[in-house]
Amino acid sequence: MAKKVLVTGGAGFIGSFIVDKLVEEGYEVRIFDNLDPQVHPGGKEPPHLNKDAEFIKGDVRNPDDLAKALKGVDAVSHHAAAVGVGQSQYKIDYYVNTNVGGTSNLLNLIVNGKYNIEKIIIAASMSSYGEGRYNCEKCGKVNPPLRTEEQMKSGQWELFCPICSAPITPIPTDEKKEQHCNSIYALTKKMQEDMVLNIGKTYKIPVVAFRYFNVYGPRQSLSNPYTGVAAIFMSRIKNNQPPVVYEDGLQTRDFISVRDIAAANHAALENSGADYMSLNLGSGIPQTIKSVAEKLAKLYGKDIEPLILNKFRKGDVRHCYSDSTEIKKRLYTPSVSFEEGMKELIEWAETAYFEDKFEEAAKELQEKGLV
Repeated sequence: MAKKVLVTGGAGFIGSFIVDKLVEEGYEVRIFDNLDPQVHPGGKEPPHLNKDAEFIKGDVRNPDDLAKALKGVDAVSHHAAAVGVGQSQYKIDYYVNTNVGGTSNLLNLIVNGKYNIEKIIIAASMSSYGEGRYNCEKCGKVNPPLRTEEQMKSGQWELFCPICSAPITPIPTDEKKEQHCNSIYALTKKMQEDMVLNIGKTYKIPVVAFRYFNVYGPRQSLSNPYTGVAAIFMSRIKNNQPPVVYEDGLQTRDFISVRDIAAANHAALENSGADYMSLNLGSGIPQTIKSVAEKLAKLYGKDIEPLILNKFRKGDVRHCYSDSTEIKKRLYTPSVSFEEGMKELIEWAETAYFEDKFEEAAKELQEKGLV
């Protein structure tokens, strides 16, 4: 078992929960984070930063920073990344340099430096799938292409069989589904995953790639309008504004608690059952975006209905939820229910700092022609 773990992005939403879990389980943990102001207001250390972990401020784009962080660690949980599908379409260099370049720097140091790394965990993403899996009553399992702009302009939100053109039904998406990246963000996450798996197999370093679905929970930035639909809705509701929903609100996603994410990362360090594999990490339960907005408002005790725009964002997928068979068989079974997790998010949000920047972000997307 690895004794000392480096968590890149360890001051952030997901990373900080992984840090807490590992400290709780007796690991020595080093946090490496650049405290990006888009995530951490003012670029300041967040109050949740674990005092029992070592903290190094640095950027994955700087190899010298990373070299210091890698000294003496046995394993790396790589969660430092630029996150945001829409924003990635116009801040291309930032996303590529941070996600691909940062991972390249990390792997280059591990391969060429004098570091004895026993395991690498990489945060991959369900966004690399594009659309999820579907079933056609006549043709069976099918993988339809992304919807055309013309189709969405006409309000035709659902997809059709690419073979016979009949209506199709979303089904759980397994790891064998072809990946069809539809954003720069998705492309960078796929590249991160591929790079880590390639180097791991080449140099016999056990690696695990988790394809995260929609992660939610406490500490999610309520002021970052580019990530996490649950947090975006929460910041609107707190401000007595309606959550804004694109399309007709019936598109589905798979929401998983950050506590399950942290527990799965711990399990991957403790066990070899998922080594050299890419695994879905989701609840396996689809939720419509409209219903998520409604449930949050109800749990928060606010009589606020979501604002259904019937507009679309370029590149958005209609349905994608996890087939979690493999991770349950090999490593971990998610246990936090959606209702339980959302209640925890709301309790935390009562005292959390936030700025509702949705309108600003929506305007930016509009100006770039992405809505």
